[in-house]
Amino acid sequence: MGECKKMALVSVSDKTGLEKLAKGLESHGFELISTGGTAKAIEKAGVKVTLVEVFTGFPEMLDGRVKTLHPKIHAGILADRSKKEHMSTIKKQGISAIDLVVVNLYPFRETISKKNVSLEDAIENIDIGGPTIIRAAAKNNKAVAVVTSPSQYEQVLSELKEKGAISAETRKKLAAKAFELTAAYDATISGFLHNKFLSEEKFPQSLSLSFEKAQVLRYGENWHQEACFYKDVISTSCGIGDAEQLHGKEISFNNINDANAAIELVKEFEETAVVIIKHANPCGTAVNANLSVAFKNALACDSTSAFGSVIALNRECDVATAEQIAAFFNEIVIAPSFEKKALDVLKKKKNLRIMLLPCLGKKKTEPGLEVKAVEGGVLVQTKDLLLLNDGELKVVSKRKPSEKELKDLLFGWKIAKHTKSNAIVLVKDLASVGVGAGQMSRIDATEIAVKKSNGRHKGSVLASDAFFPFRDNVDLAAKSGITAIIQPGGSIKDEEVIKAADEHNIVLVFTGVRHFRH
Repeated sequence: MGECKKMALVSVSDKTGLEKLAKGLESHGFELISTGGTAKAIEKAGVKVTLVEVFTGFPEMLDGRVKTLHPKIHAGILADRSKKEHMSTIKKQGISAIDLVVVNLYPFRETISKKNVSLEDAIENIDIGGPTIIRAAAKNNKAVAVVTSPSQYEQVLSELKEKGAISAETRKKLAAKAFELTAAYDATISGFLHNKFLSEEKFPQSLSLSFEKAQVLRYGENWHQEACFYKDVISTSCGIGDAEQLHGKEISFNNINDANAAIELVKEFEETAVVIIKHANPCGTAVNANLSVAFKNALACDSTSAFGSVIALNRECDVATAEQIAAFFNEIVIAPSFEKKALDVLKKKKNLRIMLLPCLGKKKTEPGLEVKAVEGGVLVQTKDLLLLNDGELKVVSKRKPSEKELKDLLFGWKIAKHTKSNAIVLVKDLASVGVGAGQMSRIDATEIAVKKSNGRHKGSVLASDAFFPFRDNVDLAAKSGITAIIQPGGSIKDEEVIKAADEHNIVLVFTGVRHFRH
C-alpha cells in the first residue's frame, strides 16, 4: 500500500470491536488517525493515535460538522498510486497516502426510529463527512481498503496477519459494500425528508428505496428459486417485519407472504378477530367476543383449505384457541401475545412457527406506497386503505337491508378487499362461510364460493370486490338462498342487475368503490 508507512483513518459512531481493531492495526504497522470520540476510545485501549486536527493542521469546528472535510484527508485517500503526478503532488504538499479507511455513519435510521424524534435531531444525525470519505476510499479501491462495519474487522485483521496486506479482491468487495451502504443511507434520508417536506408529492421523480437484509430464506416461491427477506428500515407500521419468532421451523418465502396477508386482514377489525390464510387468500375469517368461538367459526368456513394455513389473531391467544390450532396442521400462528399455557400447548407442535407481534390489534396499516416488481421496472401505488361505513352505501334495490344483513355485508366487504380478484365472499353471522378467489370469471368465483360453503350459504350475504357484469351472479345468489349483495356498481348492465335483485327480493347495495387485488 503506502510506500513508506501505512496510514489508517478510523472514525466510527459504532465503537463495537474498536479496541481489538486498533490494536491489530497497530501490530501490523499502521499509524492511526482519528476524530474526537473515536480517538479517545483508541487512546483508552493503549494505542497511539493522531487527532485529525493535528494531522490536517485545521481544527474540528461547527460542533463537529467539519472534521475530515480537508484536502489533506481526501488527497491522501484519492491519490492514484500508479500516477507519478499524483504521488509527486501529495509529496510536494506534505500529504501522506492513506491506505485504510474505517468509517461507520451517524445513526440516522436509529434516530428517526425513536418516538417523537425532533426534526432538529434527525437533521443533526445526517452524516456528511462519513459518506464523503467512504465514497472516496471506495472509488480508489485499487489502493485503499474501506471498512464500514464492525462485522468486517475480523476479515481485515486475518488478511493482514496471513498476507501482510489486504488483497485487491477484498478491497473490491469492501468497496461494493461501501457504496451499498451510502446508497441505502441516502435513500433513508431521502425518504424521511420527502415525507417531511414533500408529502403532497406522492410519487417522486426518482424513487429510492431502502431495505435491510433481515434473513436469507431456504428457498423462494419454489425450491429452485433463491430468496431473501428485506425489512423496511424506517417503517413504523405493524407488519410481518416486526414479528418475533418464538418457536418452530425457519420461516419461508411463502410463509412470509401468507403471514403478511393474514396480518393485513386481521388489522381491519376492531372486534376480536381470527383470520386463516391459504395461498394469500382468506379461507376463514370471523369476529366474536370470545376468541375461541371466533376461531371455530373461521375454521368452519373451509377446514379443508385451512390445512397448512397461516393463522392471525388480534387478541392474546388463550388455551381454548391454542388447542383448536394444535388440533390440525398449520404453518404459522401470529398473535399480539400468548398465555403461558397456550404457548405450552402450541409448542408441542415441533414445526409450528409461533410469531409474536405485540402491535397487532393496536395499530392499523399506515398510509404509504406499495411496490410491485415487473420485468424492467416497478409498479407503485398508494395502499388500499379505503373503508366504508353504512352512511356511504347506496341501497339500489327495493328491499332495504336489515341491521344484521348490513353488518354482515360490511364485514364481507372487508374480507373481499383482501381476497384475490375475482373475489366473492359469502358471510353469515359475522363469519365467512364461502370464498371464491382469484378466478378469471366472476360467475365462476360465485359458483366456487357457494360450493365451498357446503350448504351454509342459505341465509348468507355476498360481497363482490368488483361490479357484476351480468345478472347471472344475482340469479345464482337467489337460487342459493343468499339474501343480500354488496358490490361497487358501475357496470353498463347495472339496471339489469338491479332488476334481477328486485325480482328475487334480494338486497343490493352499491359502494362506488372497487377493491381489485392481483
